[in-house]
Amino acid sequence: MKGIRLKNLRKNIAEGTILNDVSLHIPEGKFFALLGPSGCGKTTLLRAIAGLETVDSGSIFLDEQEITHFPIHQRPINIVFQNYALFPHLNVFDNVAYSLKIKHLSKQEIERRVIKILESFDLQAHIYKLTSQLSGGQQQRVALARAIVNEPKVLLLDEPLAALDFKLREKMLIELIELQDKLKTTFIYVTHDQFEALTVADQMAIMNNNGDIEQIG
Repeated sequence: MKGIRLKNLRKNIAEGTILNDVSLHIPEGKFFALLGPSGCGKTTLLRAIAGLETVDSGSIFLDEQEITHFPIHQRPINIVFQNYALFPHLNVFDNVAYSLKIKHLSKQEIERRVIKILESFDLQAHIYKLTSQLSGGQQQRVALARAIVNEPKVLLLDEPLAALDFKLREKMLIELIELQDKLKTTFIYVTHDQFEALTVADQMAIMNNNGDIEQIG
């Protein structure tokens, strides 16, 4: 079965259960939204898929392979955080090139891929600027470019537009839809905003405060 499959995931913290026996199939190549109130476990679920969080029990599969205990760097999965998590001391080019340098690609290949993706995000005029010199929307594009430059199978988006004003958020939602349509990468988008979820999603799951999946459709 292609895509991400979660089987009976449980996660407990001192305050109680945060993921309560969650099972879910996210089809390959879809724009999938995870909708629910703050504190319901959406981000924990996303971090578990990324490998940033361990679960107490249950399994995570990517296609037919179980990845529950794979370290982060062995998962073809990237994540875009709410605060972008850009490197403030690096310029736009070096932020986007970072993961490619870790893979020890050739200088020419890194340059080719970074410039190509910055052009597609309309950031070519800002290549050598520090990220602190960019607007919120431009920083968001840099974070997205950095996340997809190494061609992950799955892109996780943790409330990525929360810091933007409404008008810019609307614009970025349209850009995300177009990007996913072009890349055909599986996008998993976490939000507590019903408007955002209904705008972007091919499919969505709704979580409740008990850490359960309430509805899928």
